[in-house]
Amino acid sequence: MEWNGMRITISGLPGSGTTTVAKLLSNELSLELISAGEMFRELAKEKGLQLWQFSKLAENSDDFDRWIDEKQGEEAMKRENVIVEGRLSGFFVPTADLKIWLKAEPDIRAERVADREKIDYKTALSVMKSREESEHKRYEHYYAIDMENLSIYDLVIDSSRWSGRDIMKVIVVAKEHLRVGVTTA
Repeated sequence: MEWNGMRITISGLPGSGTTTVAKLLSNELSLELISAGEMFRELAKEKGLQLWQFSKLAENSDDFDRWIDEKQGEEAMKRENVIVEGRLSGFFVPTADLKIWLKAEPDIRAERVADREKIDYKTALSVMKSREESEHKRYEHYYAIDMENLSIYDLVIDSSRWSGRDIMKVIVVAKEHLRVGVTTA
């Protein structure tokens, strides 16, 4: 199967599995991966802040978000074959061939965040909720984006029902059957 000109976005809330699935898909399809989450984490690390602290800082200055959001879109458009992973990737790569949103219930996502960040569940849930509220405010304020509206996505997958590898396989099948530029009557 020829993958020329394929841009895929993978988005979801913290703990939904976007990074895991994006990495698996990148390896499977040999596509470059651009991760907005990794960009955000790197900036937080450079500032010596925890993610929730950096999110709060970003609430008071749109410089960080705007740089990351615009950069991922610019970088994606420079490439013919790329996976772009990030909360707003579907919006900032509007011409993506396939846009995916991963979802999972908050308790499942909090368990994953706790495991990833090596913190207890209650702290993970609290930090996750705080981060999401912060992001929702910023995205609404900066871009008038309603994070509850999933209508721009081609696939919405509940990541609590399948493993990352299984989700990757679903995306590969969707890609193989994608009808790009074809209209139906």
